[in-house]
Amino acid sequence: MNALTILKKYYGYSSFRTGQQELIDAVIAGKDVVGILPTGGGKSLCYQIPALLLEGITIVISPLISLMKDQVDTLKEYGIKAELINSTLSATEFREIIFNAKQGAYKILYIAPERLETDSFMELMEILPISLVAVDEAHCVSQLYTKYLDCKQNDFIL
Repeated sequence: MNALTILKKYYGYSSFRTGQQELIDAVIAGKDVVGILPTGGGKSLCYQIPALLLEGITIVISPLISLMKDQVDTLKEYGIKAELINSTLSATEFREIIFNAKQGAYKILYIAPERLETDSFMELMEILPISLVAVDEAHCVSQLYTKYLDCKQNDFIL
């Protein structure tokens, strides 16, 4: 299966928008990429399609709970195994999702950035077969950069 086949099969589109194919090809080739597209320009497809082509799981870091929920609900409607982890989950739901992730139940797992601050989640990240990490909001990149690389906020400009 290739990117265009997945686009047609799951999303119902016959062609990519400007810039999407190049971003997807670069991700599949294992390159680090930054995709800057307008709101509604199809950025999510640029990591969702590679997630379906690559072995393992894709972790998507997103600070927006409503966006995570919308994305996961839509992916599930398309028959794509996806889930989210954020502050809206009960302890039981969280444990169930972690158990299922360990069993390889998901292709895409959306997480809130604060999950990266918990030891239990970082332990999970060490054992999952992660094929791709996508950061779905530019301000998350600067937050992650300053937190985990010990830099000042103004050292990183988007």
